[in-house]
Amino acid sequence: MEIKKNPKSNLENYSKIFMQIGLVLALFVTYAAIEKKTYDKTTSDLAVISMNADMEEDIPITEVKPPAQPKTPPPPTPEKIEVVEDEKEVEETVIESTETDETEAIVVEEIVEIAEAEEVIEDVNFMIIEDSPVFPGCKGNKKELKKCFSDMVGKHFQRKFDTDLPNELGLSPGKKRVFIGFKIDKQGNIVNVQARGPHPKIEQEVIKVMKLLPKMKPGKQRGKPVGVSFNIPFTLLVE
Repeated sequence: MEIKKNPKSNLENYSKIFMQIGLVLALFVTYAAIEKKTYDKTTSDLAVISMNADMEEDIPITEVKPPAQPKTPPPPTPEKIEVVEDEKEVEETVIESTETDETEAIVVEEIVEIAEAEEVIEDVNFMIIEDSPVFPGCKGNKKELKKCFSDMVGKHFQRKFDTDLPNELGLSPGKKRVFIGFKIDKQGNIVNVQARGPHPKIEQEVIKVMKLLPKMKPGKQRGKPVGVSFNIPFTLLVE
């Protein structure tokens, strides 16, 4: 059994009308969109911002106080005034005049000349003397004269010392140290000779040898002759 449709309820009969209505609506929307006017958006000017007002700081007003004046010391207490009665006699100080009269003779006391004390310079060590003593025959500058002096004293000791004496005294073999000290006085003479060695006889021999040193040209300190102390060690080799 076939179902029959009502011809009025069939929508296919109205498809052309719906298409035409849709086309008209589309055209209308397009036309309206084209004809719509648009305006440029305008913005009002921004206010000018001033930063100076914000950056200003409130500067406190400082009051400059003058420096405190030092307190003036109280006036000194006046000396006690002694009240003298009228009956008491007061001795007055008489101030004598220092002016002289032409007729008055001036007496001059005897002038005593005071001799100026000579500066005394103590003995100076050979190592620090300004001008060292000069051994006879030495020449050169200050440094060369010092070296020559030491060398010549050493050679003198080696020539004059009795080298057989240590063996004769029966000293044990080996190196023996001898310390010698003496002074060259202001006249260049050898004085105050001292020795310290391994045996008293060796010390006596050393003193005898050093006293045979020739007279020197005295050393000077600040341009004046002075005594110069000299110390030197020697080594004796006992076989």
